[in-house]
Amino acid sequence: MGNDPVYDVLIIGGGVSGTALLYELAQFTDLKHLALVEKYDSVAAVNSNACNNSQTLHCGDIETNYTLEKAVQVKKTADMLVSYTDKLPQCNHIIFKHPKMVISVGEQESEVLKQRYDVFKQAYPSMRYLQEDEIEKLEPNVLIGRTEKVNAISITDEYTAVNFAELSESFIVQAQQQKSKDINVSLSTYVENIEQEGDTYRINTDKGTFNARFVVVCAGGHSLLFAHRMGYGLEYSCLPMAGSFYYVPKLLNGKVYTMQNDKLPFAALHGDPDILIEDKTRIGPTALVVPMLERHKWKTLPEFFQSLRFDHKVVQVFWDLLKVADIRNYIIRNILFEVPFIRRRLFLQDAHKIIPSLRLKDLRFARGIGGVRPVMVDKKNRKLHLGEAKIDTGKGLVFNMTPSPGATSCLGNAEKDMRIIADYLGCKIDEQTFREMFPK
Repeated sequence: MGNDPVYDVLIIGGGVSGTALLYELAQFTDLKHLALVEKYDSVAAVNSNACNNSQTLHCGDIETNYTLEKAVQVKKTADMLVSYTDKLPQCNHIIFKHPKMVISVGEQESEVLKQRYDVFKQAYPSMRYLQEDEIEKLEPNVLIGRTEKVNAISITDEYTAVNFAELSESFIVQAQQQKSKDINVSLSTYVENIEQEGDTYRINTDKGTFNARFVVVCAGGHSLLFAHRMGYGLEYSCLPMAGSFYYVPKLLNGKVYTMQNDKLPFAALHGDPDILIEDKTRIGPTALVVPMLERHKWKTLPEFFQSLRFDHKVVQVFWDLLKVADIRNYIIRNILFEVPFIRRRLFLQDAHKIIPSLRLKDLRFARGIGGVRPVMVDKKNRKLHLGEAKIDTGKGLVFNMTPSPGATSCLGNAEKDMRIIADYLGCKIDEQTFREMFPK
């Protein structure tokens, strides 16, 4: 290794997850030498770019695909983010408050939503169950032109949106304020491969070699590719799921979600204020499998096939999905959502569930908006692995495949990695300072 420095921890990937881990290691451990490498010339350039995600802070209250157990866990990590940003002078540039609700349309959905409210209200005391007259006061365009029965669960005074890029930048700034530590953030640095050399790792890049005692890969779909190249996670394949959005005039005052179809493993349609464009409401996402690990980056096509590791087990998972009529129809419909000339008219039918009076002329495809969520295919159990995925090798090497939106889970996931690192390297965590920042 010559005279190259050996870092205690090196993080690959400068999105919201990688930068959150750098911040926690710098702020709460006694590790002195930390590095982060990012292939682009800025942090948060891929899935953490505000144009490539739903800009949402999930709290588990209006996400009807969450069980109560899952929702409470999500709320804990969301609360960590609120605790962190509340102490920053630029808080109002990072995290935002909008009213939010999930609506039920029709008798069947309304019954399910009421049952959900009865189960969840103790965990979320600010949650309210709304009748139509109350919905009209908050979101009049949800009711105009509607004939079906509508109810809603609403929360009106909580943080609901995040600028992932601003958040990532703040993590870097906070980490680098620890002047007693050697913290190297290397941008425009492409990692070619990782090699184990005894008790350390050599990270070869186009800008030279880095050495570290512990490596954490937080690189979206590329994380699994790095794992495969080192012989880990071979029971998984990566299925990149792209989400597109449509713009309409500002017809909603806050976030409006629809009920999740239990048969669909993809996010239900929702409308959101766009934090980058004040006079627009963004509706989506659609869901489409794309053969690339980064949206609109065809140069990642070979990497997609490498991480897919296509075989009969992958075919079986796909076949099992396609046998379900709801999933099959959903996939076909979402392919059509990407086809010019017909996509607006087709999407309008779905968007009417949120805004019944929406007109075709008000609907515009948000070109260039929407990123890729890496969905894991569990070949061993023949199913999609939804949610976060982590491969801890137990050898000073961790691979994180964190889905969108990573802002909700970034600090919670960073804590998990920080504790894995502390156990492996024998470093100390300042538990008192950590709990002062993130009260339980």
